[in-house]
Amino acid sequence: MKIKDLMDLYEEKRRTYGTNVYKHISELFEEAKETHHKDWLKHPTAMNDHEQSWRAWKGKNLEKLVLHMLQTEIESLGLRIVEGNKLERTSGQNLPRDIGQVKRNLLVDFGEFGSHLPDVDLVVYEPKSLKVLAVISSKVTLRERIAQTGYWKIKLSRDKVTEHIKVFFVTPDEDCTLAVRKPAKKGRAIVEVDTDGSYVMCPNTVEESSKVKMFDKFIEDLKKLMNP
Repeated sequence: MKIKDLMDLYEEKRRTYGTNVYKHISELFEEAKETHHKDWLKHPTAMNDHEQSWRAWKGKNLEKLVLHMLQTEIESLGLRIVEGNKLERTSGQNLPRDIGQVKRNLLVDFGEFGSHLPDVDLVVYEPKSLKVLAVISSKVTLRERIAQTGYWKIKLSRDKVTEHIKVFFVTPDEDCTLAVRKPAKKGRAIVEVDTDGSYVMCPNTVEESSKVKMFDKFIEDLKKLMNP
């Protein structure tokens, strides 16, 4: 199962469901899992554990799928989006000048322990000023990384250089942590208090708020960052 196969499956779903395709992301991955398992049987991993192999593949490629879903619309706004791991894994001298500046604009200062990039999957920036507008983390469920996302929001907000950067989370929310506003589960509480919001890709009903919304509202909220 290659990333191209996943994108082809997504495009099939998009032709079927149109703008509501984001509600069918978990369904998409269930179909992909069947192909992934067939491929895995040809070359099983050392621990002979397909579920472990699948979870790793699914998590990594959810990030790429979110990028695929957002990139065209973000670029139509005159903005750019780049994968966070490209900034993390590439030394400054090997990055194009503009991307190198974006990296510097995102660094978190840890004093005597140096400056480090926050752990995020996607970075949205303005190509002329190279100002970072937002960062996005994406995981299948909130328990995988929502506390970490909240931590980076706090760190970014404490520096004048990075305090304006919005920190968002995108998820299919397969364990329905975000479904109910009150009484809130711990993950929802973290989203509401310690992030700038989460966008949900699922078919279920979600009690929306200013911080928890369905995925189709992401681009409209991003537009607001362009004209604060």
